[in-house]
Amino acid sequence: MAIVWYQEKQYPITAGESVLDTLLKNQFTCSYSCRSGVCQTCLMKAENGEPPERAQQGLKETLKKQGYFLSCICYPDQDLHISSKNNNSVSAWIVGKEILSQDVVKVILRCEDRIQYFAGQYITLTRQDKLSRSYSLASLPEEETLEIHVRKIPNGQMSSWLYDEAQVGEPLQIHGPIGDCFYTPGQSNQPLLLAGTGTGLAPLYGILKDALTQKHQGEVWLFHGALHSKGLYLVDELVSLVKKHANFHYSPTVLQGDPDELIKVGNLEETIFTQFPKLSAWRAYVCGHPELVVSLKKKLFLKGVSLKNIFSDAFITYPKNNT
Repeated sequence: MAIVWYQEKQYPITAGESVLDTLLKNQFTCSYSCRSGVCQTCLMKAENGEPPERAQQGLKETLKKQGYFLSCICYPDQDLHISSKNNNSVSAWIVGKEILSQDVVKVILRCEDRIQYFAGQYITLTRQDKLSRSYSLASLPEEETLEIHVRKIPNGQMSSWLYDEAQVGEPLQIHGPIGDCFYTPGQSNQPLLLAGTGTGLAPLYGILKDALTQKHQGEVWLFHGALHSKGLYLVDELVSLVKKHANFHYSPTVLQGDPDELIKVGNLEETIFTQFPKLSAWRAYVCGHPELVVSLKKKLFLKGVSLKNIFSDAFITYPKNNT
């Protein structure tokens, strides 16, 4: 049985129990969200001992070399002396809400201290009862507030609360930002492909605005997919950007409904690759449902996009009653 040393005390880890489970069982307050090794909110550091390889999956090499690991998927086979990651939280509060569609709400947040981030990265929100969830940023770093888009999921603890109940002035804690799905300047003539479904539009919208603000010269195509037209949102804002920027193109696609001058009906991937059968010189951003992200990344690579030019944000699916 492995032992974890934390804050100068030792705690045995029972079979099938992660480091995070052990700490929570012993009444420690820990930052965590997805509990599946994706969001990286539960990042901790091994001061002595080697964390299992799986507990470092998805981490940058610079973090691995320093001993950082994901406590929610860390099942050690040797003793570990660990410490919390230096990841300061920032106090924030809700300053605005706007219903964007039948199940999506825009939430505007103001932080006590400005945070540094890139549009498209994600933050973790923590309520006063310690419930935490991660959301992508649709705002730009130079703006005074943060913008997130939240899809209301039936029985979702955080999403339903933000959509229906949370009021202006509600306090929250923000951790982050995290993620490498954001626009970087340079190669301003490179064509950009942005694709996503549902609230996968949030990071893409931030990336799009950032690229246009930084005067990206190459063609920029945004493909947004939904089940039906009511699932689309920010349509007027995106059409307005098309009119202002000759290099920006917006292609909304739905699986059900009738096509019109703007909206196409069909599979999002088919829409993209019918328009662009070859994409060897492109940079791509893919956000939304994990299955879409995995599938589209593979097909983009097969269509010629270099892996180093594919950036993604797979949205976590939480268990029922835990969203």
